[in-house]
Amino acid sequence: MLTQEQFALIAPHLPFLRTADAALVRDLREQAFYMRIPAGRDVFVEGSRVEAIALLVSGVVRVYKVGESGREITLYRFGTGESCVLTANAILSQQSFSAIATVERDAEAIMIRADVFQGWVRRYPVWLDFVLDLLSQRLASVMEIVDEVAFRRMDLRVAALLLDRSRRRNPIEITHQEIAAELGSSREVISRILESFTRQGLVQLARGTVEVLDARTLTDFAAR
Repeated sequence: MLTQEQFALIAPHLPFLRTADAALVRDLREQAFYMRIPAGRDVFVEGSRVEAIALLVSGVVRVYKVGESGREITLYRFGTGESCVLTANAILSQQSFSAIATVERDAEAIMIRADVFQGWVRRYPVWLDFVLDLLSQRLASVMEIVDEVAFRRMDLRVAALLLDRSRRRNPIEITHQEIAAELGSSREVISRILESFTRQGLVQLARGTVEVLDARTLTDFAAR
């Protein structure tokens, strides 16, 4: 059960509550529960049975796959006011979780049991709309990743990632291995690309950081 304070934390981030009927609001307050999840913890691993779904109040969760070779690729992240589409799919299809979900930044979440989640899908149209919107958004983002992996050169993808991260903070605190895990490549490939960018004066490398020096040229390069 959620306290009034806990409900107040999540309510502003769930627009569907503005049109939800009193019964759904009551059920959310009575049947959901609050949880803190520290950074570094795996929420689910591949093959896990899904017993609850989380709506994040704060923090970030990364959802990714690991191939037979050990290489990782990020499928998506979700944050405040969002939830995990693979968790929803596992509940609705009554299957196990098909990836790994790891907390990247300390998270607070409102948890809803799987059976309750399914019941709300059948009972409340506004909740069903929320779930379908979640599914459509994540499907679009995953299809973008499939398109990039299949058809876009790795050096262009690295350039795009660096530009995106540098808009928030530059130098970027990221290792070659972390870039490789994000993009589904190997550390050796990423190192060669970054060394090429360095020779061209586009970036500067230091231990655990990459600084974008020439954003304009890197932007032109990424747009090819």
